Amino acid sequence: MANDNLGALKIEDKDRGLAPRRRNWVIAAVAAAALLLLLAVALPQRAARVQVAAARAPEAGPAPLLNASGYVTPRRRATVAAKITGRVLDVFADEGLVVKEGDVLARLDDAEARVALAAAERDRDVARAQIPDLEVNLANAERELKRYDRLRRETVVSEEALDATRTSAESYRAKLQLAKEQVRSAEARIAVARQDLENCTVRAPFAGIVVSKDAQRGEMVSPISAGGGYTRTGIATIVDMQSLEIEVDVNEANIARVREGQKVAATLDAYPEWRIPASVRTVIPTADRQKATVKVRIAFDALDPKILPDMGVKVAFLGEPEPGAAPRAIVPRAAVRNEDGGDVVYVLKDGRLARRPAKLGTPRGTEIDLVEGAAPGEQVVVGGPQRLRDGAKAVAASAD
Repeated sequence: MANDNLGALKIEDKDRGLAPRRRNWVIAAVAAAALLLLLAVALPQRAARVQVAAARAPEAGPAPLLNASGYVTPRRRATVAAKITGRVLDVFADEGLVVKEGDVLARLDDAEARVALAAAERDRDVARAQIPDLEVNLANAERELKRYDRLRRETVVSEEALDATRTSAESYRAKLQLAKEQVRSAEARIAVARQDLENCTVRAPFAGIVVSKDAQRGEMVSPISAGGGYTRTGIATIVDMQSLEIEVDVNEANIARVREGQKVAATLDAYPEWRIPASVRTVIPTADRQKATVKVRIAFDALDPKILPDMGVKVAFLGEPEPGAAPRAIVPRAAVRNEDGGDVVYVLKDGRLARRPAKLGTPRGTEIDLVEGAAPGEQVVVGGPQRLRDGAKAVAASAD
């Protein structure tokens, strides 16, 4: 029975040589890994291509707290119109013309106004011409009154004759007063006629520049719209270039960071490299419920002829400088990476990457202040492989 069990114990042909084969596979894998390690050490390391940008020094002064965009607008802009309805005889205004207060911009047809003035002057002359005759008659009547009064005391004339003489003197005195009032009334009508004549001349209400010519010779103009498109309501539009300012809409969630007198850096869209100093003039005390914004007006510290009305402008509201703050650099936001739960930057120096912890400061749009991590002038990595290694070789490529 035992011999039968021993006879049943045998090694199948398919299992023979299994252990030696496994050992051979392990030895081959180890040899291949060692060979790869030797090749990695022996072969030169391939340098990574990275895009870099120079860290720059921050501008002198405080950092921006808030950015906004708006337009250059004048506080004084006027579409000058005539006070009366009339036909334009001459227009002296043209776009770009510099005018002073009181300069003539246009003249209207003044024929009727001149006729009315002449008639009023004639009425005054007629009334004035009556005065000398009335003064003579009044003087004569007063002399007769004195004579009749003396004769009446001597009972030479009757009381009735004295009353008639007194009535005549008072009548002339009243007529003389009426003539003088008629002269004053005529003078008033003359003043009205002269004003009507003056209204035919359209003058500049303040000094500025003509930015729009709205009427031509021969057209009818009126201070009110007559409808139909045949009557103009304005002669020209004038802008006071000394009253130019910036008007921006600030999101109401950020309006607490804006105050009157706050320093502002403005940049015109037409001159993106020109940084214009300005300051907040006023915050309009009302909000736009549709846009959830508050209007802010900003005054330029100094005006320049290149600043024109309705130009687009971007502004940065500046904060107070931080006392005792260390010198900072400004880098593109793309230079800051988050690794192992912290912010880092990679600096390319002498063909090697240096990984440095970064302490971030105030954002500046597409850039950010760097309190620690890089110095002005150093090349920081802004693009390249997703994974970088401290001390790895790298070749700088253009950031563009």
